[in-house]
Amino acid sequence: MSENVQKEIIRPSTVLPSKREVITIETEDGLTLIGEVATPLTTVVATLLTLHPLPTHGGMMDSHLLAKAANRLPAMAGIRVVRFNTRGSASALGKSEGEFGGGESEKLDVEAAIDWIKRRFPNEPLWVMGWSFGTDLALRYARDPKVIGLILLSPPLRTSGEDDLLFWKEDGRDVIALIPEFDDYLPPEPARERFKIIPQLTFIPVEGAKHLWVGEPSVYRVLTEIVKVINERALPLPTEYQITGSHPQR
Repeated sequence: MSENVQKEIIRPSTVLPSKREVITIETEDGLTLIGEVATPLTTVVATLLTLHPLPTHGGMMDSHLLAKAANRLPAMAGIRVVRFNTRGSASALGKSEGEFGGGESEKLDVEAAIDWIKRRFPNEPLWVMGWSFGTDLALRYARDPKVIGLILLSPPLRTSGEDDLLFWKEDGRDVIALIPEFDDYLPPEPARERFKIIPQLTFIPVEGAKHLWVGEPSVYRVLTEIVKVINERALPLPTEYQITGSHPQR
């Protein structure tokens, strides 16, 4: 038998090899949250905790950017990806207990997820990435010293106030914000004004992008910026992957 190596284009449905594990996270107020960990099959360079968009508008752990991060980044960049449904949110894996708290009681969800990671992977660097509603959760609640920094995708700054931004200014940890050119809630110019309070923030306006980052070019840009922050040596990200099979020798 001899190996037959073929290449396939990475598509929205592509799932690259990793170890997948369904998890449950217990909150301080007694709720059980549903989640999943995608772990590289090789060396892990860092863990990325993801916080999903607004559940009242369909946001969940399977929201497409988060699912694609879990499907690709472990194999492409050695990044362990942790996703979970905040209270009352549901995905294919199931529904987390509790009810949507408008971004207030979700404080306990974020803190519980970070505590779970601290117990399970105590020696790994931890980054927190929020998307839309998830960015407000990150800015307000992902303050544990274990967290190296924040990656914010389409931040609306809907529930985050000046005090939250001042915290990160004074704290000094890295904050990276990706702002779509055509964002529905906070496009680049007003976003730049709001975020100028954090001097160490890396502000990245993304030409042609929208709040939902639809389309493979937008996904590729987001994943590239994540990897640039966490494991720059893994760049550029591939656009194809290898399929290795075998066939009889003649």
